Amino acid sequence: MGFVKVASTKDLAPGKMLGVEANGKQMLLVNLDGKYHAIGNKCTHTGCMLSDGELQGEMVLCTRHGSHFAVQTGIVMAGPAKRPEPQFEVKVDGEQISVNA
Repeated sequence: MGFVKVASTKDLAPGKMLGVEANGKQMLLVNLDGKYHAIGNKCTHTGCMLSDGELQGEMVLCTRHGSHFAVQTGIVMAGPAKRPEPQFEVKVDGEQISVNA
């Protein structure tokens, strides 16, 4: 599918996250100390939006049932979710953030 522009670096300060959409896919974009990561934005347990959750260090917490996902990989760090989030490649060109959707 290729890279799609989803945000500007001005939109996402370090330690913040943002829900975005590219090619019909819901993604969670996270800035960890200037490195940008993108994983799926719908909790694999009940479909809640992770962008409504809390960023805790390098994990995002789904506030509905407490599942934790690693923002770099999408791996489940704590359940009840069992399936990982999809991970998307991120590219930054100047101030433009794009994801491979």
